[in-house]
Amino acid sequence: MCGICGEIRFDNHSPDLNFIRHANDIQTPRGPDAEGVFVQNNIAFGHRRLKIMDLSDASQQPLYDPALGLALVFNGAIYNHRELRTELEGRGYTFYSDGDTEVVLKAYHAWGKDCLTRFNGMFALAVWERDSGKTMLARDRLGIKPLYFQHDAKALRFSSFMPALAKASDFNARINPKALNMYLNFHSVTPAPDTIFEGIYKVQPGTWMELDKTGNINTGSYWSLAFGMQPGDETLTADDWRDRLLEALFASVRRRNNAAVEVGVLLSGGVDSSLLVGLLAEVVPDGFQTFSIGFEAVGGEEGDEFHYSDIIANHFSTRHHKIQIASDRMFSALPKAIDAMSEPMVSHDCVAFYLLSQEVSKYCRVVQSGQGADEVFGGYHWYPPLVGAQDPYACYREAFFDRSYEEYKQTVQPRWIAPDYAGEFVKQHFLRPGANDPVDKALRLDMSVMLVDDPVKRVDNMTMSAGLEARVPFLDHELVELAARIPSPLKVRDEGKWILKEAARRVIPSQVIDRPKGYFPVPALKYLRGTILEWVKEALSTQCARERGLFDQAYVDNLLLSPDMHITPLRGSKLWQLGLLELWLQRHNL
Repeated sequence: MCGICGEIRFDNHSPDLNFIRHANDIQTPRGPDAEGVFVQNNIAFGHRRLKIMDLSDASQQPLYDPALGLALVFNGAIYNHRELRTELEGRGYTFYSDGDTEVVLKAYHAWGKDCLTRFNGMFALAVWERDSGKTMLARDRLGIKPLYFQHDAKALRFSSFMPALAKASDFNARINPKALNMYLNFHSVTPAPDTIFEGIYKVQPGTWMELDKTGNINTGSYWSLAFGMQPGDETLTADDWRDRLLEALFASVRRRNNAAVEVGVLLSGGVDSSLLVGLLAEVVPDGFQTFSIGFEAVGGEEGDEFHYSDIIANHFSTRHHKIQIASDRMFSALPKAIDAMSEPMVSHDCVAFYLLSQEVSKYCRVVQSGQGADEVFGGYHWYPPLVGAQDPYACYREAFFDRSYEEYKQTVQPRWIAPDYAGEFVKQHFLRPGANDPVDKALRLDMSVMLVDDPVKRVDNMTMSAGLEARVPFLDHELVELAARIPSPLKVRDEGKWILKEAARRVIPSQVIDRPKGYFPVPALKYLRGTILEWVKEALSTQCARERGLFDQAYVDNLLLSPDMHITPLRGSKLWQLGLLELWLQRHNL
């Protein structure tokens, strides 16, 4: 787990090492253990390292192999690197390190772009071919690891952290109207390849980009997710699906225990993280660390789920850490959590994950986390109403979108009013072939888009801000492929995730499974009051906010009159959504 950056020039100029140094510096929290720079011909790669798979200097990056003529920077973890190493050794390759980085480089030499299909893991990488001058960028199947780039006729730059590109001295950061529309409507999700800035893009999950030495770009996809049963699946019973699911999930958890350091679990007290604890207990019977966080209650709304996390920690005899966060500590940490955001994210639990990560990193360097289970197994409230829906798009939009298109036009100043990009994006996604069932249409959208640019990005940004690696077993691509075959009624039955809960009954106590569904609660960010409300007011009234001119003042004033009354369908504050964007831009001096 690391931070990567680079510049490839096409104009016969030398790479800008000031950019590499700046990007490495800003990404230091992602890789606090070491720093490296590689420069040759028209390319420069930078790397910040977090030592997880191999603690020795033999896996230092950027990795250059003069015999193979390849240079690599790589962020992530390849869980099957030992199996790939054995296969490559059978082909005559030799290794001098014990980690996954050298395996990635030699797998590319052996199989070219096809190596991507052999990796089980999370990754963002760039590999340069000395002899051809080509460079390939690629991202894992489910977008767990970030990869941003900026491209013009002179050069291509890339980074794990978007502000490193946006703050480059020669880049003029301009708001992307399409992305602003998506942010305000689609719960702050800006689907790849767009970002909030014109001219900065995200490599799409499951794809590669290849640049030749003149700057021409080819792109391709190496993975897609098909929904619906495969031949022979029709004979499978619910018990069969449950058993296959449990087997696949256990294999995923076991893979993600592959590290040179101890692997713990972020334990919220919900079914998903509790199930991970139970499965990891079978892999590590001598015990491991678990971590839970809680906040002060606000307005009668509870701020922790310690009762349930305690049940699991006691049942499996973990070395459990309960972290209680007072409101004043959350207020002081919020600006730092915003600094850690690669893109603006409104979800309440960003600050929770930030604070949790700061604490966990004192004890542990790798954790497994339960993100993805709701999107993969149908756990959200908007899935059951889609069963048999005649207009799945309308049903989904009503449950998920933060505001109607008419309200969006009232939210922004006239020059930012754009077509209904968010609505059209979802509508076209639902019309794509390969998912016929209405629930499957929503699951496919959420797995391939919403999950990538909300929960997964949030976990990556917040954990990596503390030099903590988070692994997400529910997003193992083999598990996800299996889940996409499971009939949707087995997922959405009984308020959702029925088949996952049935599998969990084989592993964890029933009182955690049959409890009311919760979420990572941070009440103070739902009900904007006191210090946070003042921050939002100030951010929206600064001179730079007025000059930027994003939001209609009458709309803002109406929200300020009664912040608690303006809540999105996903229980978020509309005022916080506006204030967070301004706070993020101002914190990053953009």
